[in-house]
Amino acid sequence: MSKKAGIKELSPIDVYKLLPKTNCKECGQENCMAFATKIVNREITLDSCKPILKKENEKSYLKLKDMLKPAVKEVIVGVGEKAKKLGGKLVMYRHEFTYFNPTALTIDVTDEMPEQEIVSRIKRTENFSFEYIGYTLKLDMIAIRCTSGDAEKFKAVVKKVSEITNLPYILCTLNAAIAEAGLMAAPKANPLLYAANSENWKDMAELATMYHCPLVVSAPNDLNLLVSMVKTLTAYGVTDLVLDPGTFMNEGLGTTLNNFTMLRRAACKGGEELAGYPLIGVPMIAWVGKGEAADEIIKWKEAYLASMLVVRYADILVMHGNDGWALLPTAVLRQNIYTDPRKPVAVAPGLKVFGTPDENSPVLFTSNFALTYYTVASDIESNKINAYLIVVETEGSAIDSGVAGRKLTAERVADAIKASGVEDKVKHRKLIIPGKASRISGEIEELSGWKVQVGPRDSSEIPKYLIDKWQP
Repeated sequence: MSKKAGIKELSPIDVYKLLPKTNCKECGQENCMAFATKIVNREITLDSCKPILKKENEKSYLKLKDMLKPAVKEVIVGVGEKAKKLGGKLVMYRHEFTYFNPTALTIDVTDEMPEQEIVSRIKRTENFSFEYIGYTLKLDMIAIRCTSGDAEKFKAVVKKVSEITNLPYILCTLNAAIAEAGLMAAPKANPLLYAANSENWKDMAELATMYHCPLVVSAPNDLNLLVSMVKTLTAYGVTDLVLDPGTFMNEGLGTTLNNFTMLRRAACKGGEELAGYPLIGVPMIAWVGKGEAADEIIKWKEAYLASMLVVRYADILVMHGNDGWALLPTAVLRQNIYTDPRKPVAVAPGLKVFGTPDENSPVLFTSNFALTYYTVASDIESNKINAYLIVVETEGSAIDSGVAGRKLTAERVADAIKASGVEDKVKHRKLIIPGKASRISGEIEELSGWKVQVGPRDSSEIPKYLIDKWQP
């Protein structure tokens, strides 16, 4: 079993040694060393270097590609702009580096559902949308499950799904003949085929190679068998694989999380390439044998299992419940986990206009930390306040931490006022500042020439503050 070095062992010098060293700037960087640094930080792709793509540099190119290869292979499902990338992880722990390719959230349909229900579930999946600190949270895929055992019925449903959505999908059946019927319904859709096991692996491998689609390898709670099957399938010519170590509820929950963790550790810490593939979890297992339990309880169980699997390295999750209240916590957690820890979540600085302000409207400022900005913006917008809001560059710091850490200074506020152009929009020179920035109010007045009014510490109090104290 081959092993490769982790990303922490790779330095810009390692990359630079293999570059053409032309300093041509075609990649947009000042020189090859700067390009090498960006490569190591995954801020630019190797193919951005045009000279390395030339025939005479092929050996160096291939060596660099191997050096930069992630511990977890990237697998693409679907086609076009909605295609979903799975895996591509470089490290095991988020604090070590950025996670790439957020966990794909997938909603299932079956070939025994009425057509109206299938259409409704797909449209609901497509329409799921939630604005969260500047990001739009969405769902990603559809899992088409064959529960009828009828190849023609499955084929018809796959064809229907392909006609009404361009979301990527999973074809779920252990029967190779039924799987082929599904593939024939949309031969160029590049679906994820679920799944190859110890009994059907050869037939499924032939379908995966024939239709050039990725394949799930399933060996519930048997990691040795799972890795052995990966070795067999890769030797057979199947290169795009997704691993299913099994998802279990109740007393099996600990085993589930342990298996996911061991596979990711083997790939990222142990350099085991046969474990270095995306992982699929199936939280919809919560619905199996639900008995008398209320649907709300099952949806809650499915949601907490999904959230656990997001944290424990799952690259794709298949879910049945499609209520927003149950899906939202997982979607928010996913966004938080996959946010670059090296870069604070920030919005662009500048002047924001709310409502239809005039020359007498209030002028406020806030930091460009996304959570701060969207909280303030929401409080202004929801109360239908006509105002100007200056977003000051604080390197993604909140108000209090920005002041304490000198990321939010009077100089930056004064510069932001000038750069915003707000002086041409209002006739007064009064600035309402956050209460948590009161300690720099005097400096702001001195440097900007504007009269400072110290506003509330909490933006929810802005409407009342303006009613009581704002006079242009």
